[in-house]
Amino acid sequence: MNLASSEILRRSRHLERVESVTAEATVRHVDQLDTETLDAFYSALTADRPVSEADVDLESGEVIVFTDYYRVARA
Repeated sequence: MNLASSEILRRSRHLERVESVTAEATVRHVDQLDTETLDAFYSALTADRPVSEADVDLESGEVIVFTDYYRVARA
């Protein structure tokens, strides 16, 4: 099955560095990510690219704590 590029972008996530986190935000530490999600997260950070929604267990709006705070957003 082939997906149009717009469909792929809609099903991807990107990471936004944020300075602070609200009390209502869902926050996970990088150590809480499964191996596949951790690999995809790290690759996305180092390559500055989106992550396929199918490859990761990341929800839009949640914040991942690594060396900084990174909010997961729809690409």
